[in-house]
Amino acid sequence: MDSEDDSCYDDIDSGNESSGDELESTVNPQEKAMDVDEYKFEVLSTEQIVQHMADTIKEVNTVVEIPATTTRILLNHFSWDKEKLMERFYDGDQEKLFEEARVVNPFRKGSAINRSLPNSLSLKCNLANETEECGVCYLTLPSHMMSGLECGHRFCTDCWREYLHTKIMKEGVGQTIPCAAHDCDILVDDASVMRLVEDSAVKLKYQHLITNNFVECNRLLKWCRSPNCNNAIKVLYVETKPVTCKCNHTFCFNCGENWHDPVQCDILRKWIKKCNDDSETSNWIMANTKECRKCKAIIEKNGGCNHMICKNKSCRAEFCWICLGPWKTHSTSSYCNRYEEEDGKEAKTAREKSHKALQKYLFYSNRYANHLQSLNLENNLYKSVKTKMQEMQERNVSWIEVQFLKTAVDVLCSCRQTLMYSYVFAFYVKKNNQSAIFEDNQQDLESATEILSGYLERDIAGEDLVDIKQKVQDKYRYCNSRRKVLVEHVQEGRDKDWWEIVH
Repeated sequence: MDSEDDSCYDDIDSGNESSGDELESTVNPQEKAMDVDEYKFEVLSTEQIVQHMADTIKEVNTVVEIPATTTRILLNHFSWDKEKLMERFYDGDQEKLFEEARVVNPFRKGSAINRSLPNSLSLKCNLANETEECGVCYLTLPSHMMSGLECGHRFCTDCWREYLHTKIMKEGVGQTIPCAAHDCDILVDDASVMRLVEDSAVKLKYQHLITNNFVECNRLLKWCRSPNCNNAIKVLYVETKPVTCKCNHTFCFNCGENWHDPVQCDILRKWIKKCNDDSETSNWIMANTKECRKCKAIIEKNGGCNHMICKNKSCRAEFCWICLGPWKTHSTSSYCNRYEEEDGKEAKTAREKSHKALQKYLFYSNRYANHLQSLNLENNLYKSVKTKMQEMQERNVSWIEVQFLKTAVDVLCSCRQTLMYSYVFAFYVKKNNQSAIFEDNQQDLESATEILSGYLERDIAGEDLVDIKQKVQDKYRYCNSRRKVLVEHVQEGRDKDWWEIVH
């Protein structure tokens, strides 16, 4: 890699731009590690990510002598899969490869590499009396104030700077900035951007965009999802396993969500989508309103009488709220005993299904939300526990002896998180004998978790420390063991096909 291209990857202090309010997991990584087989991963700082990207480019360049930017663009074209790039480079049509990646073939006669020049904007200084017209502002300027790519399109330096500033700062484009000429797809290289751009903030933003794109495109890398954390996780292979960053945030490497045992990634995605879209609003409307049997207007019952008259002036249909049959077939009584009347059975069945679906969703989503809220509140429990630990040390209890309280909060948060996602699993699994066992395990863990939470929230200033320590330790050990039983039972069910997922 030539030094000019290398400079693009220097002095990057932050590679990701975190968004969204993710739940911050404070569970001890050692506690998490006990649940899974060994899954090797490495936590990379932003500087290490940049170095990893540079090393990857150098590895390719030891085999193929092309400019660093060209190598980076080719690697990005193959999602940073070196093997795929090398296979295509040697076994396929190279000219077509460079065309697809939107770079000029550096081996083509007359290209920068064959002229022993960097693959960058050619800031050529021609004779002082030569002039050119800028293709953007149409000013006639000295040739030394013009710059162009390998494609041959040339513009003045000021127009290039404005163009690059807009692309980088306003549009957030870094990896694939095309030539400023209309309908030209050739990409601007790194060295050219760094040479033309004068604003340090724009340069830094460009570096961040490239680094972020490197992580996003690389299937073996993922940003830590914790707010304000700039680390990434590197693995040897992708699997649905928990990984823990140095900031103590644990998440699923496969989907990037908080670690979600016992539910699988695809089911969790369905649940999140269900919680975010309008499906349950539709269910509420279906369960609590009805369509006029004639004009199909939506009607909500606001009184006790079952004799409905459509308010649509062009309709004014009269029907029974209960069976949706025409009111003229009913007696003068407001009571309908025509439950199985064919005229309204189909609509009624659909309404009842929606009502049941809504009730089921509310049952599980309320419990999911309750544990989420408790987990957020109990993350704050660390502060009060720290105070209790200090008070105990003032009563001549050693530092090592008070650590059981922190361990208890670690286990409590872990159990809350497992319980939270267990309700997602329960929502989608079809009832059978094994699901009954799962619900028993869930209930047992939930009960023990609430007791442990109560122990940690109570004032222990006047209590027997030996007694309270024994109670807390016994309970968090029991909670941890029951959590493992629940998770292992679900996994065993997957291995033995016990579960039928209802979509």
